[in-house]
Amino acid sequence: MQTSFRLFAGIIALSLSATSWAGNEPERPAHFKGEPADTLQQAVTNLSEYNTKLDELLAKDELTPMDMHEVHQLTYTLENALQKIQADLADTAEVLEEVHIASETGKPGVVTEKGQAYLQTTRILVK
Repeated sequence: MQTSFRLFAGIIALSLSATSWAGNEPERPAHFKGEPADTLQQAVTNLSEYNTKLDELLAKDELTPMDMHEVHQLTYTLENALQKIQADLADTAEVLEEVHIASETGKPGVVTEKGQAYLQTTRILVK
């Protein structure tokens, strides 16, 4: 029993010390906000535009410090866009699941309503 207690106490001590190590890491400062992605359409537009900019920079034989700074700046906009797209796609997946279940359970009204909502969102992504 005493061995089990020591083992348990050791695990707790290691867990707490690992947590404290993680808390001592310096936080990365947020230098730029990037372009907002308030809507899915805006997120897709920003993703397309800023991917093109990143592609142009990455096509260079060598990245200068100024290029690195530009990449750093544009990643904020890309991150904003991806976060919005990811959130909207999670919601869209739930809507599609409703269509799926309604099709199995014979609910044509739900299939039509939710199916149209699904298509409206995904048409922004697939043109």
